[in-house]
Amino acid sequence: MIDLPKNKKVILFDGVCNFCNSTVLKIIKLDKNNHFVFTSLQSDTGKEITSYLGIDTSTIDSIVLYEPSVSYEIKSTAAIKIMADFGSFWKLAKILLIIPTRLRDVVYDYIAKNRYAWFGKKDACMIPSPELKNKFI
Repeated sequence: MIDLPKNKKVILFDGVCNFCNSTVLKIIKLDKNNHFVFTSLQSDTGKEITSYLGIDTSTIDSIVLYEPSVSYEIKSTAAIKIMADFGSFWKLAKILLIIPTRLRDVVYDYIAKNRYAWFGKKDACMIPSPELKNKFI
């Protein structure tokens, strides 16, 4: 397993999805406490992490939140836990965890299934700007 940054949570995302890339940029802006680093599911690092975790990326192809040596979350649970880590009123997002995962994931899967049609897709993964490069592994 690759050496991941200590005390960071890794967000694995679909690097060719315009919606996912825009969401990553929003997370970076809201991550005032610098909790997160990012890698695309398509990258060598992303493939190594998903292989290590035993995640089939043909079924989970949009978001994974991985906290090394602790746990990983997928789909709606990952999104909610990411929002809650922003602090302040964002912690209220945890209330959504009372909704059964299956129900939350139906909504999540609908959005994920249509994200390319609604927001478009790139031919290649986003290349971070020099000022954002330290946020990506």
